[in-house]
Amino acid sequence: MPLSFERRNGEMDELIDQLMRKAGVYHPDMIREMILGALKSGQENNYLADQKLIRTTMKEMRYTNKIFAPYRQRKKVTVFGSARTTRDEPIYQTCVDFCRKLVEHQYMVITGGGPGIMQAGNEGAGVENSFAVNIRLPFEQDTNPVMNQDEKVITYQYFFNRKLAFLKEAHAVALFPGGFGTLDEAMEVMTLIQTGKNPPIPLVMIDDAGGYWDDWLDFVRDSLLKRGLISGEDFGLFTITRDPLEAVQVIDDFYRNYHSLRFVREKLVIRLNKVLDSDHLKILTNEFSEILAPGGTMSLSSALVEEHDQPDIKHLPRLVIKFNRRSYGLLKALIRRINSF
Repeated sequence: MPLSFERRNGEMDELIDQLMRKAGVYHPDMIREMILGALKSGQENNYLADQKLIRTTMKEMRYTNKIFAPYRQRKKVTVFGSARTTRDEPIYQTCVDFCRKLVEHQYMVITGGGPGIMQAGNEGAGVENSFAVNIRLPFEQDTNPVMNQDEKVITYQYFFNRKLAFLKEAHAVALFPGGFGTLDEAMEVMTLIQTGKNPPIPLVMIDDAGGYWDDWLDFVRDSLLKRGLISGEDFGLFTITRDPLEAVQVIDDFYRNYHSLRFVREKLVIRLNKVLDSDHLKILTNEFSEILAPGGTMSLSSALVEEHDQPDIKHLPRLVIKFNRRSYGLLKALIRRINSF
């Protein structure tokens, strides 16, 4: 029988409801759609490889949520960098120092779980404050000795699931010098923030003595900006530093007053750790009018009715903006300005 996500499946809807009651699930409306999606896929597609991909993706993401769930209240920093960095290179110790300092500031660390910079990150944070988000590869990617016996290791079949985990759980991203994989991760994070597909988060590039990220910046400025392929505001998406203490400070400062954001229909709701006043609102409106949609405004507010599904942050004050959904570089600048009050 053809199946529908709407409740017009007759006996099948009753059987699914009965199954969920028997199993005991949270958010049954969501689970119902997952079950129907699996059944519809089974009806529509007899190509086994497609079904394996869907099955493995769901299994991997379910396990990801299970591992991270107990630590939901802890802020986390994802650390990227070369698997080929050796322990005797200065940048290795820089990463160890950076991640040790993160833990002192109450952050946890997420790495790719392999050697090099990944091992340095786990070493600096310590196993109790680390996650290893690994991938099955034919070389370079055995779980490093810091994490190989820990329950917070996840090994993925698919890169896209691993990439989702890196960003889904991250409150900031730190990038050390690396190869194709590191550059891929750097550009992906910037693209997702630039297009609004990932919430604004600090992106800190921690450089070595040779100026790895300085060379990258020259390319971005001379080849991308000059050709009009990016805009000047996009340089607000990242920070380059050689100082691990400054990198930690950049992350800390981003959350000085800013807490988080979400969209409620056409409104962008920014949740704050402390309330702004009317003078602050006037300053923000004057300095950041470019980010408003035509005829849009900024206003101070309490939690909106539509935010009832996040009762743990209901008490936080809000800044509500009719955002143009385009100027995400300026949005990060707005957050920095909020944090300056």
